[in-house]
Amino acid sequence: MKLSKVFITGCDFRTEWQLPFFVNNFKKHNPDARLMIFDFGMETSLYPEMRKSLRGATEKGWFMKPRAMATASVMADHVCWLDTDCEVRANLDGIWDHVEPNKLAMVEDVPWSTRRGEVWHNSGVVAFSHRPNILDEWYAAVNNNPIQGDQEVLHEIVKIGLRRSIHITSLPREYNTLRLDLLDGTSPSDIKIMHWTGQLGKTHIRKIMND
Repeated sequence: MKLSKVFITGCDFRTEWQLPFFVNNFKKHNPDARLMIFDFGMETSLYPEMRKSLRGATEKGWFMKPRAMATASVMADHVCWLDTDCEVRANLDGIWDHVEPNKLAMVEDVPWSTRRGEVWHNSGVVAFSHRPNILDEWYAAVNNNPIQGDQEVLHEIVKIGLRRSIHITSLPREYNTLRLDLLDGTSPSDIKIMHWTGQLGKTHIRKIMND
Protein backbone atom coordinates (compact mmCIF):
# COMPACT_ATOMS: atom_id res chain seq x y z
CA MET A 1 0.00 0.00 0.00
CA LYS A 2 1.29 3.44 -0.93
CA LEU A 3 2.13 5.69 2.01
CA SER A 4 0.51 9.08 2.47
CA LYS A 5 3.53 11.03 3.74
CA VAL A 6 7.17 10.19 4.24
CA PHE A 7 10.32 12.05 5.21
CA ILE A 8 13.54 10.83 3.63
CA THR A 9 17.26 11.37 3.93
CA GLY A 10 20.32 9.65 2.53
CA CYS A 11 24.07 9.39 2.89
CA ASP A 12 27.17 7.48 1.89
CA PHE A 13 30.26 6.50 3.90
CA ARG A 14 31.45 10.12 3.99
CA THR A 15 28.43 11.52 5.82
CA GLU A 16 26.87 8.56 7.61
CA TRP A 17 28.51 9.68 10.87
CA GLN A 18 25.83 12.42 10.98
CA LEU A 19 22.94 9.95 11.05
CA PRO A 20 22.59 9.56 14.85
CA PHE A 21 22.52 13.36 15.17
CA PHE A 22 19.89 13.66 12.47
CA VAL A 23 17.68 10.71 13.42
CA ASN A 24 17.65 11.44 17.16
CA ASN A 25 16.54 15.03 16.59
CA PHE A 26 13.98 14.07 13.98
CA LYS A 27 12.40 11.34 16.11
CA LYS A 28 12.40 13.54 19.23
CA HIS A 29 10.09 16.05 17.56
CA ASN A 30 8.34 13.79 15.04
CA PRO A 31 7.85 10.47 16.83
CA ASP A 32 4.96 9.34 14.65
CA ALA A 33 6.35 10.41 11.27
CA ARG A 34 7.62 7.86 8.77
CA LEU A 35 11.33 8.26 8.04
CA MET A 36 13.30 6.43 5.32
CA ILE A 37 17.08 6.47 5.00
CA PHE A 38 18.50 5.91 1.53
CA ASP A 39 21.80 4.07 1.54
CA PHE A 40 24.11 5.71 -1.01
CA GLY A 41 27.04 3.50 -0.03
CA MET A 42 27.20 3.42 3.75
CA GLU A 43 29.66 1.22 5.62
CA THR A 44 27.77 0.73 8.89
CA SER A 45 24.60 -1.14 9.78
CA LEU A 46 22.88 1.83 11.42
CA TYR A 47 19.06 1.87 11.35
CA PRO A 48 18.46 -1.21 9.17
CA GLU A 49 14.70 -0.97 9.78
CA MET A 50 14.56 2.39 7.96
CA ARG A 51 17.09 1.86 5.18
CA LYS A 52 16.42 1.64 1.48
CA SER A 53 19.38 0.77 -0.69
CA LEU A 54 20.45 2.75 -3.75
CA ARG A 55 23.77 0.97 -3.95
CA GLY A 56 25.20 0.28 -7.35
CA ALA A 57 24.68 3.81 -8.60
CA THR A 58 27.74 5.74 -9.74
CA GLU A 59 26.66 9.21 -8.66
CA LYS A 60 28.32 11.02 -5.80
CA GLY A 61 26.12 11.25 -2.73
CA TRP A 62 24.66 14.69 -3.44
CA PHE A 63 23.77 13.69 -7.01
CA MET A 64 21.78 10.72 -5.69
CA LYS A 65 19.34 13.00 -3.86
CA PRO A 66 17.04 13.53 -6.88
CA ARG A 67 17.12 9.78 -7.53
CA ALA A 68 16.13 9.06 -3.91
CA MET A 69 13.28 11.57 -4.17
CA ALA A 70 12.06 10.00 -7.40
CA THR A 71 12.22 6.55 -5.82
CA ALA A 72 10.29 7.75 -2.76
CA SER A 73 7.60 9.26 -4.97
CA VAL A 74 6.63 5.72 -5.98
CA MET A 75 6.27 4.78 -2.30
CA ALA A 76 4.35 7.82 -0.99
CA ASP A 77 2.01 10.56 -2.17
CA HIS A 78 3.89 13.26 -0.27
CA VAL A 79 7.67 13.29 0.18
CA CYS A 80 10.08 15.55 2.04
CA TRP A 81 13.84 15.23 1.68
CA LEU A 82 16.11 16.44 4.54
CA ASP A 83 19.93 16.58 4.45
CA THR A 84 21.64 14.76 7.33
CA ASP A 85 23.30 18.00 8.44
CA CYS A 86 19.87 19.41 9.26
CA GLU A 87 19.06 19.73 12.96
CA VAL A 88 15.32 19.19 13.34
CA ARG A 89 14.08 21.31 16.23
CA ALA A 90 10.29 21.06 15.94
CA ASN A 91 7.37 19.06 14.59
CA LEU A 92 7.29 19.27 10.80
CA ASP A 93 3.66 18.42 10.05
CA GLY A 94 3.05 21.98 8.90
CA ILE A 95 5.46 21.68 6.00
CA TRP A 96 2.86 19.81 3.94
CA ASP A 97 0.56 22.85 4.02
CA HIS A 98 3.03 24.71 1.79
CA VAL A 99 3.37 22.08 -0.96
CA GLU A 100 1.78 22.98 -4.31
CA PRO A 101 0.89 20.56 -7.13
CA ASN A 102 3.68 19.79 -9.60
CA LYS A 103 6.19 22.00 -7.76
CA LEU A 104 9.17 21.51 -5.47
CA ALA A 105 8.76 23.37 -2.16
CA MET A 106 12.11 24.77 -1.02
CA VAL A 107 13.42 27.61 1.13
CA GLU A 108 15.08 30.53 -0.60
CA ASP A 109 18.79 30.55 0.17
CA VAL A 110 18.86 34.19 1.23
CA PRO A 111 22.60 34.32 2.06
CA TRP A 112 23.46 32.81 -1.32
CA SER A 113 20.93 34.98 -3.16
CA THR A 114 22.52 38.05 -1.57
CA ARG A 115 26.05 36.96 -2.42
CA ARG A 116 25.25 35.94 -6.01
CA GLY A 117 22.84 38.74 -6.84
CA GLU A 118 20.10 36.36 -8.04
CA VAL A 119 17.51 34.13 -6.38
CA TRP A 120 18.68 30.71 -5.20
CA HIS A 121 16.81 27.95 -3.38
CA ASN A 122 18.51 25.55 -0.99
CA SER A 123 18.16 21.83 -1.68
CA GLY A 124 18.74 20.73 1.91
CA VAL A 125 14.97 20.51 2.41
CA VAL A 126 12.70 19.64 -0.53
CA ALA A 127 9.00 18.76 -0.19
CA PHE A 128 6.59 17.77 -2.95
CA SER A 129 3.50 15.75 -3.75
CA HIS A 130 3.29 12.92 -6.26
CA ARG A 131 6.05 13.38 -8.88
CA PRO A 132 6.61 16.89 -10.26
CA ASN A 133 7.98 17.01 -13.80
CA ILE A 134 10.91 19.12 -12.60
CA LEU A 135 12.08 16.24 -10.40
CA ASP A 136 12.73 14.00 -13.42
CA GLU A 137 14.32 16.90 -15.28
CA TRP A 138 16.61 17.52 -12.28
CA TYR A 139 17.61 13.87 -12.05
CA ALA A 140 18.37 13.72 -15.79
CA ALA A 141 20.45 16.89 -15.54
CA VAL A 142 22.67 15.60 -12.73
CA ASN A 143 23.32 12.48 -14.81
CA ASN A 144 24.15 14.46 -17.93
CA ASN A 145 26.32 17.11 -16.27
CA PRO A 146 27.55 15.89 -12.86
CA ILE A 147 30.22 18.55 -12.39
CA GLN A 148 28.47 20.70 -9.79
CA GLY A 149 26.41 20.10 -6.69
CA ASP A 150 22.77 19.07 -6.99
CA GLN A 151 21.64 22.55 -5.88
CA GLU A 152 23.73 24.20 -8.59
CA VAL A 153 22.34 21.87 -11.25
CA LEU A 154 18.75 22.66 -10.26
CA HIS A 155 19.51 26.38 -10.22
CA GLU A 156 20.75 26.22 -13.81
CA ILE A 157 17.50 24.53 -14.84
CA VAL A 158 15.12 27.04 -13.24
CA LYS A 159 16.96 30.36 -13.44
CA ILE A 160 15.82 31.23 -16.97
CA GLY A 161 12.60 33.16 -17.52
CA LEU A 162 9.63 32.07 -15.42
CA ARG A 163 10.87 28.55 -14.81
CA ARG A 164 11.61 29.18 -11.13
CA SER A 165 8.07 30.39 -10.41
CA ILE A 166 6.63 27.55 -12.50
CA HIS A 167 8.58 24.76 -10.82
CA ILE A 168 9.44 25.96 -7.30
CA THR A 169 7.36 27.35 -4.45
CA SER A 170 9.11 28.95 -1.50
CA LEU A 171 8.78 27.38 1.94
CA PRO A 172 8.80 29.58 5.06
CA ARG A 173 12.41 30.06 6.03
CA GLU A 174 12.08 28.40 9.43
CA TYR A 175 11.99 25.08 7.57
CA ASN A 176 15.59 25.46 6.42
CA THR A 177 17.54 28.11 8.31
CA LEU A 178 21.12 28.15 7.10
CA ARG A 179 24.33 28.55 9.08
CA LEU A 180 25.08 31.70 7.09
CA ASP A 181 21.71 33.12 8.16
CA LEU A 182 23.07 33.16 11.71
CA LEU A 183 26.19 35.02 10.57
CA ASP A 184 24.22 37.48 8.42
CA GLY A 185 21.52 38.13 11.01
CA THR A 186 18.81 36.95 8.60
CA SER A 187 17.54 33.92 10.52
CA PRO A 188 13.83 33.67 11.41
CA SER A 189 12.74 33.76 15.04
CA ASP A 190 11.12 30.30 15.08
CA ILE A 191 13.64 27.84 13.63
CA LYS A 192 12.16 24.43 12.89
CA ILE A 193 15.13 23.09 10.92
CA MET A 194 18.66 24.42 11.46
CA HIS A 195 20.89 23.51 8.53
CA TRP A 196 24.56 23.30 9.52
CA THR A 197 26.11 23.75 6.09
CA GLY A 198 29.75 23.59 5.07
CA GLN A 199 32.80 22.39 6.95
CA LEU A 200 32.18 24.77 9.83
CA GLY A 201 28.70 23.34 10.14
CA LYS A 202 30.05 19.79 10.27
CA THR A 203 32.50 20.85 12.97
CA HIS A 204 29.56 22.22 14.97
CA ILE A 205 27.64 18.95 14.58
CA ARG A 206 30.64 16.96 15.84
CA LYS A 207 30.85 19.24 18.85
CA ILE A 208 27.17 18.71 19.64
CA MET A 209 27.56 14.95 19.27
CA ASN A 210 30.61 14.89 21.54
CA ASP A 211 29.15 17.03 24.32
